Amino acid sequence: MCGIAAIVANQSVNQDLYDALTVLQHRGQDAAGIATCDGSRLYLRKDNGLARDVFSSDQMMLLKGHMGIGHVRYPTAGCTNSAEAQPFYVNSPFGLTLAHNGNLTNTEELKVRLFEDDLRHINTDSDSEVLLNVFAHELQQMRKMTLTAEDVFAAVSRVHQRCRGAYAVTVMIAGYGILGFRDPHGIRPIVFGKRANDAGGLDYMIASESVALDVLDFQLIRDLAPGEAVFIESNGTLHVRQCAEQTDHCPCIFEYVYFARPDSIIDNISVYKARMRMGKKLARKILREWPNHDIDVVIPIPDTSRTAALQMAHDLGVKFREGFMKNRYIGRTFIMPGQKMRQKSVKQKLNAISLEFSGKNVLLVDDSIVRGTTSEQIIQMARSAGARKVYFASAAPPVRYPNVYGIDMPAVKELIAHDRSEEEVCAAIGADRMIYQDFEDLIDAVGRGNQHIKHFDTSCFTRDYITGDIDDAYLARVEALRNDNAKEARHLNRQHELQNAK
Repeated sequence: MCGIAAIVANQSVNQDLYDALTVLQHRGQDAAGIATCDGSRLYLRKDNGLARDVFSSDQMMLLKGHMGIGHVRYPTAGCTNSAEAQPFYVNSPFGLTLAHNGNLTNTEELKVRLFEDDLRHINTDSDSEVLLNVFAHELQQMRKMTLTAEDVFAAVSRVHQRCRGAYAVTVMIAGYGILGFRDPHGIRPIVFGKRANDAGGLDYMIASESVALDVLDFQLIRDLAPGEAVFIESNGTLHVRQCAEQTDHCPCIFEYVYFARPDSIIDNISVYKARMRMGKKLARKILREWPNHDIDVVIPIPDTSRTAALQMAHDLGVKFREGFMKNRYIGRTFIMPGQKMRQKSVKQKLNAISLEFSGKNVLLVDDSIVRGTTSEQIIQMARSAGARKVYFASAAPPVRYPNVYGIDMPAVKELIAHDRSEEEVCAAIGADRMIYQDFEDLIDAVGRGNQHIKHFDTSCFTRDYITGDIDDAYLARVEALRNDNAKEARHLNRQHELQNAK
C-alpha cells in the first residue's frame, strides 16, 4: 500500500505536497519522495524513511515549481532500498515522473516485452518502474514534438490494454501538466479536487484519499471512475476522459477495514461510517449467538479498530475503555521483515493500562487478524495486566489468502486463518472466545454507503481474484517473495550492502 499526491497551482507546491504526504503517511512509512517541475526543469528528492526525515528545509527549497507529485511507500514488491523509492523518472519522452499505488499482476511479462520489443531497460524490481516505462513507450509512439490532452489519454488507453492488476497513478509530464488515472477495476483509491487561488483561477489536486484534500483546503470533486483519467495542464486547464473499453467497479474492501483514515471518503463511502456499521454488525452477532455474554468492558486495539469498538460497546450496553497506550513512532507490524522484528515491535508499540484489565472479562477488538502474532501478544499483555478472561473480536472475516493487488499480506502459510477453523484460530492466539465478522455483514456494512457498487475486491477472504489472471503458479511466486525467510534474507543482504558501502 502506498500514498500518492499531485498538485498544479499558481504558486510553489513543495510545501503543499509535503503536507499531503504527512497526512497520507499511514499508507507507507518505508520511503517518501517529491518531484516538482519549474518550466521544463524537473527537481526530485526521495529516500527511505518518513516524510519528516526525508525532506530537510534546504532540500525543500530546491523543489521548485508550480506543479509536482509526491509518494509515500511501503514495499509490496521488490526490496526496501532507496533505489525503489518513488517517484520514478525517465527522460524520454519529454521527461516523466510517476508515483504509483497498487500492484501489477503481469509484471514479468511486461518486463520481457519492454526489453525485447520496446528496447527499454528496467533498473529495479519495482512494478512501478515497469508501469512508467509502459506509459513512456506508448506516449513516445505518438512521435510528436508537442502533446495534447488527446495524446495523453490515448497513451493511458494503451496502458490499460497492456497492464493488469491494481494501479492508481499520478504522472508529471515536464512542461505540460499532471496526469492521474485508475485501473479498469478501480481497486485502489484516487480522488481529485479544486481550490480557488489568489489569481482568480483554480488549483487542482489528485490524491489517494480525500483527507489529503481536506487538510489543504481543496474541495473534493469526486473519485476517478475505474479506467478514467484526469489531465491538468500546467496552466490549470482540466481534462477528464474514460480511457478503458471495459470497466468493473470493484474497490478493495480492506481500505475500509484497515488502511484508509476514518476521516476519508472513498468511492462516496465514509470510512468512519463503514467502520461504525462493522461494529454494529459484530454487536448483533454477539447478541444473537451469545446472548448471555459476560463481557465487562470493550477495549480497542489502537487505532483503526476504535470506531468499530466504540459502536460495539454502545450496542452491547457495556463500558468502552482505552486499555492500551500506543507508541506512534513504531511502524505497522504485519508488513515488517521477519517474525522476531514483529514481536519486538509489538512490545515497543503498545503498553497496557492495568486498572482497565484487572479482574475483568475483556473483549478486545481489532480491525482484522493477519498473522496472529500481534493478537497473541496483545492477549498475553491483557492477561498479564490482570484480565480474568480475554475475548477477541475481528471487524473483518478470517484472512485466509494473500492479497496481490497492493497489500503486502504474507505468504499463505503464514496467515493464521489459512486452513484453520475459527475455533483453531482462537486456540492459536490464546483467547477464551473468538468472534469474527461474517463475510455478508462486512459487505453490507461497507456497501450500504454506496449501493451503486455491486461488489468489492475481497480476495483475501474468498480467493476470488477479480482480474482473472491469478493461478496457483502466480501465488507460488508471490509466496516465494513474501515469506519470512525471503524477507529476512533481503533485509540481511541490504544490511551487508550498507556495511560494504561504508
